[in-house]
Amino acid sequence: MTNESSSFLTRPAVICGLAMVCCILWGSAFPCVKIGYEMFHIADGDVGSQILFGGMRFFLSGIITVLIGWGLEKKFPWPKKESWWPVTKLGFVQTFVQYIFFYIGLANTTGVKASIIESSNVFIAILIPSLLLRQEKLTLMKIFGCIVGFVGVVLINLNGSSLDMTMKVTGEGFIFFAAVSYAVSFVMTKEYAKKESTFVLCGYQFIVGGAFMILVGGCLGGRVSGFTPLSTGLFLYLATLSAVAYYIWAQLLKYNPVGKVSVYGFMNPVCGVILSALLLQEGSHIWGFYGIAALVLVCLGIYLVNREDRTLDSHDGSQGKPL
Repeated sequence: MTNESSSFLTRPAVICGLAMVCCILWGSAFPCVKIGYEMFHIADGDVGSQILFGGMRFFLSGIITVLIGWGLEKKFPWPKKESWWPVTKLGFVQTFVQYIFFYIGLANTTGVKASIIESSNVFIAILIPSLLLRQEKLTLMKIFGCIVGFVGVVLINLNGSSLDMTMKVTGEGFIFFAAVSYAVSFVMTKEYAKKESTFVLCGYQFIVGGAFMILVGGCLGGRVSGFTPLSTGLFLYLATLSAVAYYIWAQLLKYNPVGKVSVYGFMNPVCGVILSALLLQEGSHIWGFYGIAALVLVCLGIYLVNREDRTLDSHDGSQGKPL
């Protein structure tokens, strides 16, 4: 990518617009997967079939990504010899581990608790490069912005629902492990994208991770049946949205600080709830005061994390007060 193109991807308005496209696409996956389970006769507690379905979806996402890259770059995207191990690790962490933990955890807890815990990946994605890798500044404003955004996620999920404090490793614990895996994959993606094409990185990590999931889902006795023109179209949409959204997200991570991009992850559950209300007629309460307040808080949190401090050009070049 040219310097002009990379500069374009660092503009705040571009980051916001493209990140929101990703969040809307990922948010649409929530209701579409639920509709897909009905079309393909997958029961709520049938974890094996859910994992198999997810594996098939992501494997196809990888193929679609590679084909798009082939068409746009006029050459077949093939990993460099030294890239196979990083791509395999990314596929294992970002796709396989994350979704295995998420599917099993979701079967052992409520959707409300899963959505709230999963959103903690934003905190983790900001803390890893700041505290462990020392690549980015951790400021009070970033922490405050994350807290504000997190409160918004809690609000839109708790409105009309209850939240008990019971916890178990195979439920809430697994959802948290999924969030950690997802956050770690952000950092890995940014690092590996320095040396490899984003099409290669995204496409083959989906293929590797999807293959692992297909294997596990098959071993657990999973089955996916009921392919019709309508259900096949939905399946293709789910595969394509993953390919498009993850490619855009990886491009943003490649040219921007992890925290600046990952904070938009707070919009995923918000978009999921809104689109579920529209497509499934669920959660009509989102149009009330709490739903609007949640959206405002999430947007405010994103703004605070990405706010350009006017003291940026101070002696130490930090953004806000570093911790």
